[in-house]
Amino acid sequence: MTYTPTQTLTVDQFIAKYGDDTRYELADGELIDMEPTGPHETVGGKLATHIGMAITQADYPWFIPRTCLIRPFADIATARRPDIVVLDETALANEPLWQRQPVITLGHSIKLVVEVVSSNWETDYARKVEEYALLGIPAYWIVDYRGLGGVAFIGKPKQPTFTVCQLTGDEYNQHQYRLGEAIASAILPNVQLRLDDILPLY
Repeated sequence: MTYTPTQTLTVDQFIAKYGDDTRYELADGELIDMEPTGPHETVGGKLATHIGMAITQADYPWFIPRTCLIRPFADIATARRPDIVVLDETALANEPLWQRQPVITLGHSIKLVVEVVSSNWETDYARKVEEYALLGIPAYWIVDYRGLGGVAFIGKPKQPTFTVCQLTGDEYNQHQYRLGEAIASAILPNVQLRLDDILPLY
């Protein structure tokens, strides 16, 4: 992740210029290049397939949009672009921007967000945990397939880790899974998934 030197942007300016460009998100008015790699996209794509199958099997009125921005705070120039977002279609009628732009402002429209960790692991493990919890998103998964996170977050020795964050009150309870372990999540109890299943083959 790199911070691109530019003038400070408002959310509206960011959406107008970069709304369709999945490479960027906005934090406190600063344009952030998320520098996606092929392996990063491989993990995200495989995981989206598993999530989509679990949603279909459970017959939930949920879906994974092709592109989506989350605007967590009305008064802060921040627009997040998670690697995967699961939306509740029945809640979208209450979203003020959705009919014109794929922008979500209300936490109850979102069932799950997923971040695949890259060089910006500090943001995924710290700031986004706070933002998504404050927004009231019930589940947040952090997929650290290369074990990049600090030892305070993934322990020692550092290793590939899948963290399931479940909202309780206004904070996330976190449970970590390593290679070979079956991942459990209250939001998708029927999901059949191990970290091994979504790793790149190369």
